[in-house]
Amino acid sequence: MRNGKRRAAGPAVKKQPKRAPRTRKQKLWRAGRWLLALGLVGALLAGAAFTVLYRTVDIPDPNKDFETQTTFVYFDDGKTELGRFATQNRVSIDLDQVPQALKDAVVAAENESFWTDSGIDPVGIVRAAFNNARGGSRQGASTITQQYVKVLYLSQEQSYQRKIKEAILSLKVQRQQSKSRILEGYLNTIYFGRGAYGVEAAAQAYFQRPAKNLDLRQSAVLASVLNNPGRFDPANGKGAREDLLGRYQYTLNQMADLDMITEEQAEKAKRRLPKFPKEEAQSTYGDQKGHMLTMVRKELERLGFDGEEIQGGGLRVTTTFDPEAMAAAKKAVVEERPEGFQDKELHVGVASVEPGTGAVRGFYGGQDYLQSQINWAVAGGQAGSTLKPFALAAAIKQGFALKDTFDGNSPYVLPDGTEVTNQGDASYGSAIDMIYATQKSANSAFVDMTMAMDDGPEKIVEMMNDMGIPPAEAGRGGAGFPSTSPGLEPVATAALGSATVSPINMASGYATIANEGVYAEPFIIEKVVDRTGTTRYSHEEEGPEPRRVLDADIAADVSYALQQNVTGGSGTAALALGRPAAGKTGTATNGRDEVSSAWFAGYTPQMSTAVMYVRGKGNEQLLGWLPDYFGGAYPARTWTNAMQSLMEGLPVEEFPEPAYVDGDAPTDGHAPYVPPPSPTKKPQPSQQPQPSTEVETEEPTPTQEPTPTQEPSPSQQPSPSCDILGCDETSSPQPSPSPSAPAPSGSATPGSGPSRAPEQSGRE
Repeated sequence: MRNGKRRAAGPAVKKQPKRAPRTRKQKLWRAGRWLLALGLVGALLAGAAFTVLYRTVDIPDPNKDFETQTTFVYFDDGKTELGRFATQNRVSIDLDQVPQALKDAVVAAENESFWTDSGIDPVGIVRAAFNNARGGSRQGASTITQQYVKVLYLSQEQSYQRKIKEAILSLKVQRQQSKSRILEGYLNTIYFGRGAYGVEAAAQAYFQRPAKNLDLRQSAVLASVLNNPGRFDPANGKGAREDLLGRYQYTLNQMADLDMITEEQAEKAKRRLPKFPKEEAQSTYGDQKGHMLTMVRKELERLGFDGEEIQGGGLRVTTTFDPEAMAAAKKAVVEERPEGFQDKELHVGVASVEPGTGAVRGFYGGQDYLQSQINWAVAGGQAGSTLKPFALAAAIKQGFALKDTFDGNSPYVLPDGTEVTNQGDASYGSAIDMIYATQKSANSAFVDMTMAMDDGPEKIVEMMNDMGIPPAEAGRGGAGFPSTSPGLEPVATAALGSATVSPINMASGYATIANEGVYAEPFIIEKVVDRTGTTRYSHEEEGPEPRRVLDADIAADVSYALQQNVTGGSGTAALALGRPAAGKTGTATNGRDEVSSAWFAGYTPQMSTAVMYVRGKGNEQLLGWLPDYFGGAYPARTWTNAMQSLMEGLPVEEFPEPAYVDGDAPTDGHAPYVPPPSPTKKPQPSQQPQPSTEVETEEPTPTQEPTPTQEPSPSQQPSPSCDILGCDETSSPQPSPSPSAPAPSGSATPGSGPSRAPEQSGRE
C-alpha cells in the first residue's frame, strides 16, 4: 500500500494504451478486402448459377420459321407457276460449296476471332451491358456462334435474359458442333435482304449466280450487306450505295489485316463496288405478277386462310388467271395506247371475265408493281355511260320496251332545275327510242327514262348490284374486286356513271348480259391444296352458285341495243373483231367538269372485257392531254386488240335475237316532265332520226396531238454506268418484294374513288 491506498485483492491489472486512429489508406484497404470478399462470393454464386443454368437449359428445337414451306401459286392449268409466298427463301448448301473468299469475308467483317474463340465474347458482353445500363443505344456483342444461336433458336428480343440464354446455348453448341459446322449453319440461315436467307439465295438475289461462282468483290459485298440489309442494299438508292461502299471497304481492310488477302488485292477491290444486275425480284413480283399475287393473297385471306399459313404453309393455290389472257391484255395496251404515253401518268385498266363462270381470266393493272402497287383493274375510275345498259335492263324489267320513246333533246331539265346535257349539247329529238338512245348515248333520254320509272334511281342501282356492280358500301366479304363502288347512289343521273367502278366489276356486270341474265360472282381462286395433299378449298364445290337476276328475254333486248352501239354508234372500232360483239363506250366528267375517264366495255358470248383509261391520280383531265379522249377511240381499239387474241381459235357464236319485251310500264308515280327550252343555236333533228353510220360525229377531234412532258420518249432507255459505287443495269429502286407493300403516297388507293363526286357524267 502506497500513499495510504490499498490495492484490491487479485492480480494487478495493466492499463491499455489508446489505439491510434486508422489512416485513410488503412480504411480503403479494409474496404477493399471486404469488396474483394464480396466479389469472390458473388463470382462463386454467379458461377454456381451459371453452372445450374448450363445444366438445366437445353438446346431447343429450331424456330418454326425454319420448318416453313413455300406456298406456290399457279395459273389456271394448276401447273404453270405464277409466283410464290415464302416466310424464308432459302436453299441450303454445304460449306465446301461456299468460296473461301466469302467465308473469309464474313469472318473478317463479323467475328475475326471466330476460329479461336469459345463461342462468346465476354469483353464485348460487359461493354454492351455497361452501355445499355447507362441508357445508351442497345448494343450487342454477338459472335457468329451467338448470331447463329439467336436466329435458329431464340428471338430478336432485346433483354438480358435472352442474352444470358444466348451465351449458354452458344457454349453448348460450340461444344457439340465443329467451327466449320457452325459457320455452315450460319451462312445458310442468316438474312441478307431481298427476301433471301442464306448465301445461296443471296447470291441469286444480288448477282444472279450460285454462291460457288462469287468472286472476291461480290463476296465482300454479301459479307457487308448481312450486317444491315436494309441500310446496305445497293438497290435502295445512292445513299445506300455510299453506306455499302464504306462497309465494303472496311471488310476488305479487315481481310487484309488478317492476311486473308494481300494489301494489293484489297486496294484493287476497294476501287469500286461490283456490277449489280437487275434484281431477281423483277421476275417474281415485277410487272403484273405483283398485282396478281397481291390479289391472290387478299382473296385467300377473305376465304379464311391466315397470313402465317399463306406465307409459309406450303399451300398449292390454283388461280383462274390464264397466261394467254394476261398477255393479251398487256399486248393490247402496249400496242394501242398513244405513242409516248406510258404507265406512270396514263393508267390503263383492262379486265376479262368469263360469262357463266365468273372466272377472272386476265387483266392489266397498269404500272409495273415494283414501281407502283396500284392495280387500276381493281382501283377503277368513274364509269360514265358504261352504266347505261344496267339502267335499260331495269326499265325493261319494270315494263318499258326498247321501242318506247323518251326525250333526246339537250338540255334536259330535272324538276329541281338541274340541266342534263348530251355530248356536244347535241339534240336527237323529243321522242327517240332506247335503241337509238343507246346507240347515240343520249344522256337526256336515259334521265327521262329514269324519271318515268317507279322509284327509278333506286331500281336502277338495285339492278346494277344484282348484275355485278357492287354497292357504294358493302359488308365484310362482299363480292367483287373491290367489293364497293364509291359514289354509286340512287340519284336521277345514276345511269350517267359518276360512280367509281373497277374494270373487273364492269366486265363482270357485262358478263351477266352475255350469259343471258345469269350472274356468276367473279372469282380468282379455283382450288387450294395444303402440304398434305388435302383440298382445303374448291370453288367448284364451295363457291356461290350462279343465279338468274334478269329474264333471258330482257338480257337479249339489252344485248341487241349494245350490238347497235357497235354496228352504228360510238363503238364501231369493235367491228374489227370480225364476229358478233356488243358493247358500250363511256366517258365521265369530275366535279371540276374535266373529262376524267374513257371506257369501252363489251363482250362476245364467250368473254366479257372492260377497258378504262384514266390519268394521274385517277380523275384528272384527259381533254387536251390525251390525243383522243373518247371511249370509242383508244379504249375501244384496246378492247378489240385484246379480244382478237382471246377469241383466236374459238368458234363464232351468235347472240340471241331480241325479244322486244313490252310490259305494263308505269304511267305515273314519277316527276312530271318539264320541257326544255327551245335551242337557239342549233337546228332540231327530225322526230325520229335514223341511226348514223358515223362514229361519234358529234365529238370534236383534237387538231394537235399533245406530247406529255411527264414521260420520256420510249426510245430513251437508261444505260449502265460505272463509278466507285459500281455498275448497275437498272436505274429504278428495288422495293421490298412483299406483295402487300402499300401504295405510294400521293396516288390513288385501290378501290377508292375521286374525292369529289361529279354532278354529271356520261358524256357519251
